[in-house]
Amino acid sequence: MPREFPAGLTPPDWLVRNLRPQQAPVNWAAMARAAIAMALPLAIGLAVGRPAYGALASMGALSGVIGDTADAYRMRILNIAIPQLFGAIGVTLGSLAFGHGWVAVAAVTGIALVSGMISTIGAVASVSGLLLLLNAVVGAGLPLPGDWWLAPALMSGGGLLVLLLALLAWPLRSGVPERAAVADTYRTVASLMAAGGTEEYDAARHTVTQSLNQSYDLVLARRARHHGRSPELTRLLAQLNAITPVVEAAPAARLSGTALPPEVPEAVRHLAQAVETGYTGPIGLALPVPTSETARAVDHALRHAAEVVTAPDVDPRGIDDRLGRPAGLSIRVARASRNVTLSANSWRYGLRLALCIGIAQALVSIVPVPRSYWVALTITFVLKPDFGSVFSRALLRAVGTVAGLVIAAAVLAAVPRGWWDVPVMLVLAPLIPAFTPRGYGYQTAAITPVILLLSDILNHQGTALLLPRLVDSLIGCGIALVAGYLLWPESWHTRVGDRLADAVANTAQYVESAFGDGSEPAARARMRRRLYRDLSVIRTEFQRALTEPPPTGRRAAAWWPLVVAVERIVDATTAAAVRVRHGAATPSAAEVRQVAMQLGELAQGLRDTEVLYPVRTDLTGPAGSVLEPLRQEVAAARAIASPH
Repeated sequence: MPREFPAGLTPPDWLVRNLRPQQAPVNWAAMARAAIAMALPLAIGLAVGRPAYGALASMGALSGVIGDTADAYRMRILNIAIPQLFGAIGVTLGSLAFGHGWVAVAAVTGIALVSGMISTIGAVASVSGLLLLLNAVVGAGLPLPGDWWLAPALMSGGGLLVLLLALLAWPLRSGVPERAAVADTYRTVASLMAAGGTEEYDAARHTVTQSLNQSYDLVLARRARHHGRSPELTRLLAQLNAITPVVEAAPAARLSGTALPPEVPEAVRHLAQAVETGYTGPIGLALPVPTSETARAVDHALRHAAEVVTAPDVDPRGIDDRLGRPAGLSIRVARASRNVTLSANSWRYGLRLALCIGIAQALVSIVPVPRSYWVALTITFVLKPDFGSVFSRALLRAVGTVAGLVIAAAVLAAVPRGWWDVPVMLVLAPLIPAFTPRGYGYQTAAITPVILLLSDILNHQGTALLLPRLVDSLIGCGIALVAGYLLWPESWHTRVGDRLADAVANTAQYVESAFGDGSEPAARARMRRRLYRDLSVIRTEFQRALTEPPPTGRRAAAWWPLVVAVERIVDATTAAAVRVRHGAATPSAAEVRQVAMQLGELAQGLRDTEVLYPVRTDLTGPAGSVLEPLRQEVAAARAIASPH
């Protein structure tokens, strides 16, 4: 039974959202890798009489364990190896600045600025920026043994040990993660087709978008190197493209008001099984005879998907990358560097992070109070907006640290330093990949005793460091909340409002493109795929904002219906385009311009205000027009928000 609270003591929604654990399967392989990669260096260090060296290598392995989240092997190389390079640079610069007062403050603050800016590039760059700053803070805060090059070598070696363990099964499972991801995408589409017009449709649509994003990322990450020469990758990309028309037909089926027959989702599940097993023989689809435009669209899309899935050979020349073929590495690096340098968002985040780290580093390096590197370490983990709400991470960091210190106290008080550290690490290390998917607080609770154990091997302070570390964590959370959150009140709107306005403007372009502005079908497909991807990111950002207290959480809740309205507009546009392709009359250019103009005005209004004002909008058109559902959705969106 759900727990009932006394009247007036019901916790606020934002607090409940923060503390609720997320559901995720247990990754036993990652847990085994964490245990071996973090305990083995300790054992080797003890065996050769250099336990401090083993602790440094285990610290590097810890960063590798945190980054060991990808399924595809090439993505694991990117997620682990590249951040290790940045981590080596960070610990080198930090150790060179150790004990130099204002020089250390300036060095770590400058590294924080660079770390924050490069974190805005993408997921791998974000982890690289995190590790760059994290290791710089450790290097500037702890006396590291050996020559200047030894610490980065040992820490990088520990991280690369995680990568080596992660790649052991590559020769036996090459291509399996990518194929499984594509098959899973087909299954999510089957669930979408089964949802029809039920309340589960919106959630199913969001799940399909996330699955498509993941599958395209995995396949295209490999294709960036192979450039279409791999028959397996060509086949997987063709299968992904083939399911897209089925996804496009789903909103048309929902808007038709008639539930799809159960044979449709069952057929998609059969195709998912064929994808996963690599089946290329004949496959029979028991589909009913189509009797409407929507039914014809679904029937045609499914039969085309069946042909592609079971085709023995696929011509790479006929395959279109729905997100565009990845550019060469040099082009992507130059493009990312230019975007980071010129982007206001990257400078804003870099300056926020540099301000907080500068305050923390001045506190621990200059002020004659016994503070530690843990203050800046806390800020480094908390002030990551791309990882979640800063407020939520500060709250969960404090809660998780308390829980982690309880475990650390038991370990440091009861277990003598030496060979007993190895079995302790074998027990503690697997908790990190086990708890990380549950939420940031759970991850913090798992990481804290591990870091404290390794720190104690380096500086031998024992249980005396527990209370100071709690105080340091609270100080770090306070600095992040004040200097990195409260002093930047516009951060919510720039992170969410501007992105939503861009999505509405792109939706207006999609409306114009979908009904005969001369765009190529491949270009329209890429526009639609990117638009759904952007809306998925926006939905995630809003869900993060909902975990923040008022006024941000209340503002996000007020804007949330508009996010749903924009998603429905894109769905209605796709449904209308599908109907036109299968026999419905093409709307006039005037009808299309009218809808696009309303969306353009809405986008401009969202950029000019942080408060939503409803407005009545009369969108009229010919009776029975294919755009009628779209006009209704646009009018509903304008009734939620408009320029004031």
